[in-house]
Amino acid sequence: MTKEKKDQAEKVAVKKTAKKSLKPAVKIAKKIDYTAIYDQAKTYPIEEALAIVKKLTKTKFDATVEIHFNLGINTKKGEQQVRGAVSLPHGTGKTVKVAAFVSPENEKAVKAAGADFVGGEELIAEIKKTEKTDFQVAIAEPALMKNLALIAKILGTRGLMPSPKNDTVTANPAKTVEELKKGKISFKNDDTGNVHTVIGKISFDADKLVANFQALLEIVKKAKPSSSKGTFLKSVSICSSMSPGVKISVS
Repeated sequence: MTKEKKDQAEKVAVKKTAKKSLKPAVKIAKKIDYTAIYDQAKTYPIEEALAIVKKLTKTKFDATVEIHFNLGINTKKGEQQVRGAVSLPHGTGKTVKVAAFVSPENEKAVKAAGADFVGGEELIAEIKKTEKTDFQVAIAEPALMKNLALIAKILGTRGLMPSPKNDTVTANPAKTVEELKKGKISFKNDDTGNVHTVIGKISFDADKLVANFQALLEIVKKAKPSSSKGTFLKSVSICSSMSPGVKISVS
């Protein structure tokens, strides 16, 4: 390599190094000082707790508002399982996909109500073959429940098996589909005695989220097992998808 070419190569290398050094630095997100906003050990009325959660939520997307109940139940006892359903007055802000297992005479009505997957034995056979469940809720007529035994394992492990306890086994499937599309949700406790559910989006007006919470709270209280002794609602908290929880004071 001649001296002239060597000098030219060195200049090119210097320019490349300079360009690399001009790359913008990676921005580090500032941590929020939660202690300056609220006391994590304190309980707040729902209105105040919600205002705190809105202040804590800094996401660019429309975060989901979650409610978490810690219940005074013995999950090892079958009679102390807590589950139910509630129609939130202002919906969840999310449209769920519904599968309706119905007889031929009801197919037209449930389709008109908004069901995404409709059928009887043929729909069951398809799910058994593909093991695909591209829906979030499944409902069934009582007469179709025996047929669902063929896919009980598939639906059960995904929390999709219809049940009378959460109103997804119904003699009026069209009405049930309509309610689900408008924001009816179901809930059940997990193995640690907690119930996790949602009441809407962070963009909802505060009064709508409060109304949804009150509707949910009333139904959860009514779901208390008769054999459960002592305090039923041990704690209730609210949070968004990306915020810490804020404890709610409930009577």
